Amino acid sequence: MNRVMLSRSAVIERGAALADTQGYSALTLSAVARSLNVQAPSLYTHVGSIAALRDGIAILALQELSEMIADAIMGRSRKSALTGFADAHRRYARSRPGCWEALQKPMGVQVAKNPAAHRLVQTANSVLWGYGIAKRDHVHPARIVGSAINGFVNLERVGSFAHSQPEADCTWPELLGALDTILDTWTTRSTNPTRKSP
Repeated sequence: MNRVMLSRSAVIERGAALADTQGYSALTLSAVARSLNVQAPSLYTHVGSIAALRDGIAILALQELSEMIADAIMGRSRKSALTGFADAHRRYARSRPGCWEALQKPMGVQVAKNPAAHRLVQTANSVLWGYGIAKRDHVHPARIVGSAINGFVNLERVGSFAHSQPEADCTWPELLGALDTILDTWTTRSTNPTRKSP
């Protein structure tokens, strides 16, 4: 096996690939080193710890997902953009399961401050702006949409829908329809002076 020219990005990309194929929980620096045909200490120049590797994978996932979403919602608004936004999450979870799982872990400061995290937030904001929801009102609907999409995708990933009918593909548009209704009426609800935040 030929050695790969080591760099931080090469180590992170190999770690991400291993997480996708072998499972995020099985990821170790030793496994990454073996796949690169080097000794584990050789990696420490590029990633100082398993935590740093995991942060790097999370940032890579944020970059890839935000790019996928941006392409999916470009030129769209309202339900069309919402559908593109949600479908991109679902596709990413299927195509890069280890990277997706990295995004389900508590986010460290370095990950949260990375520009990729900001770009992902901006894509969500773009969907909400399409519904006429002011930026000051984004927190609650963003949390609702994110929770619904992530919850469905993660339940689907672990097989929670595998033994019931109809198939999950039939429920997915129902979920998006419900979210569209929530967002479509949010402006009215958010400008109601009697409405209080929980």
